[in-house]
Amino acid sequence: MTREEKSLVIEELTAQLADNTNIYLTDISGLDAATTSNLRRACFKSNIKLAVVKNTLLEKAMEASEKDFGELPTTLKGNTSVMYSETGNAPAKVIKEFRKKSEKPLLKGAFIEEAIYIGDDLLDTLVDIKSKEELLGEIITLLQSPAKNVISALKSGGGTIAGIVKTLSEREG
Repeated sequence: MTREEKSLVIEELTAQLADNTNIYLTDISGLDAATTSNLRRACFKSNIKLAVVKNTLLEKAMEASEKDFGELPTTLKGNTSVMYSETGNAPAKVIKEFRKKSEKPLLKGAFIEEAIYIGDDLLDTLVDIKSKEELLGEIITLLQSPAKNVISALKSGGGTIAGIVKTLSEREG
């Protein structure tokens, strides 16, 4: 690979790192072609981009990036594959599901919404991280609950002003 080709790859990796808020570094070495193909298919179904990268080029891209990857570059040993995802826990779920049949992929580390996780032992923690959509759903449910109680109280009062006042005063007491 020429110096020019390397700098192009670094630029491309830097752009990928900038465009993604959820980045997983994994080790998929030793997987045969069929298993690797199955992993790629599982990633595709979960809207995850999987790319095998050279450690030195990824490390240079991390240095060039405006993001702070903390200790993540220290995990760049051996074979490294990068998983990019819009959902923070999607790659962790794919890895966990895939490891029911295979020893790999191993989680080297992850960068999730600016938080850094290092080590395969954190896989279950990452699986349990809620996506932004899941958190918003829970917040909306919590906010709707008191409003639903007020509405049901108003309906049970018979719709008259006296009935509504009586129902509300009973609830407060």
